[in-house]
Amino acid sequence: MLRKIIYLFGLFTMFSGFISSGNAEEVNTYLSDGLIILADNHGGETAAPMVEEPVVAAEEAPTIDSGDTAWMITATLLVIMMSIPGLALFYGGLVRAKNMLSVLMQVFVTVSLMSILWAVYGYSLAATEGPLNAIYGGFSALFLSGIDSETVSGSIPEYVFMTFQMTFACITPALIVGAFAERIKFSAVLLFTALWLTFCYVPIWHMVWGGGFLSQLGAVDFAGGTVVHINAGIAALVGCILIGKRMGYGSEAMPPHNLPFTMIGASLLWVGWFGFNVGSELAADGTAGMVLANTQLATSAAVLSWVLVEWMLKGKPTMLGAASGAIAGLVAITPACGSVGPMGAIILGLIAGIVCLWACTSLKSMFGYDDSLDVFGVHGVGGIIGAIGTGILMAPGFGGVGYDDGVSMGGQTITQIIAVIVTLVWTGVISLILYKVVDGIIGLRPSEEEEREGLDKTTHGEAGYNNQL
Repeated sequence: MLRKIIYLFGLFTMFSGFISSGNAEEVNTYLSDGLIILADNHGGETAAPMVEEPVVAAEEAPTIDSGDTAWMITATLLVIMMSIPGLALFYGGLVRAKNMLSVLMQVFVTVSLMSILWAVYGYSLAATEGPLNAIYGGFSALFLSGIDSETVSGSIPEYVFMTFQMTFACITPALIVGAFAERIKFSAVLLFTALWLTFCYVPIWHMVWGGGFLSQLGAVDFAGGTVVHINAGIAALVGCILIGKRMGYGSEAMPPHNLPFTMIGASLLWVGWFGFNVGSELAADGTAGMVLANTQLATSAAVLSWVLVEWMLKGKPTMLGAASGAIAGLVAITPACGSVGPMGAIILGLIAGIVCLWACTSLKSMFGYDDSLDVFGVHGVGGIIGAIGTGILMAPGFGGVGYDDGVSMGGQTITQIIAVIVTLVWTGVISLILYKVVDGIIGLRPSEEEEREGLDKTTHGEAGYNNQL
């Protein structure tokens, strides 16, 4: 016992010396490196050997990268340009002159409405975790609660990430209006798109990108093949069938009234799509460079395949065909752009141009639906081609990035097919219900007189051109 007291007194004196010398930090280091434990072993005192514990470095807080942030702000602006004026002009040129302003208004105001709804609740339900996490997020970020100039998402401010994703939420419902252009009430468009964002876009976004069911399954969708294009495409198909054909469809000529506008709109979409696809990397890095190349190559390939096949079948290549081919290629490469190589992108574009041309002509004629601006034929079918093609063309043999450990080409392709089916079924059924709800509340279609005169004058009291006044 006496020896223990003496030993403890010695330790106390040693520590006191450290502390009195201003070496308290050394004491803490000494204690953290190993503890001296006294033990009574058959009446003797021994010191247990010091055991070094691994030093765990403190996790660094995420920091904002100025280069990534600058690029993502630019990408966000590019996607806004896709909607207004890109999509608006593309659609506006395709309809008859008496309905041009109505389409411009539908796109313009839809973008505005979706922006507000995304900030109020859409972002929270999509990007956070919730009790129904397989399908929906939670309410922790309602009204952008908890987000300020200091919060970070990856290497960029969360405000930038939120706004970038907002642009996706803006353009996706706006795509749908092309299917029933020239024959829907403006009020019906606004109510339907608000409901559709809530019950179709947000859950598919969360399922694919927010940690939900399809994300857990391993579905690959780099920039929105399922979330944007299949989602909008199937809603468009349901809508145009339910609302019915335009008056005079099949008996009256309904050519685009201004193909130069359509070409300008398609060009703006092409340029803006680099923000859409490359921006989805959320960084200015090597993968972003690959996505840049893939987007340009797939689009160019689709233009050529659509125009060449059209030339062979009809004897003349058309500007409308070239513009439509460009959009088909852009749609198809969207889910695959971060996973396939440049040669895979060319293959995907060539296929998309041919198949989407068939969908916009033969398939539509076969079933007799009036998809005014071929939203399903280009976005729905193109998105399906891209989603399934991703599972095949991401193989290293095609120049792709390869698969996760334990995943084969067949397994990944099956997963992609499941993602396509889930999106088609979920959005198809929910969209049908929403159309019925809107029709019951305010009606979907204007009167015959209003439709014949044109929605520009009857709905908005304006005309796109002076000779219409």
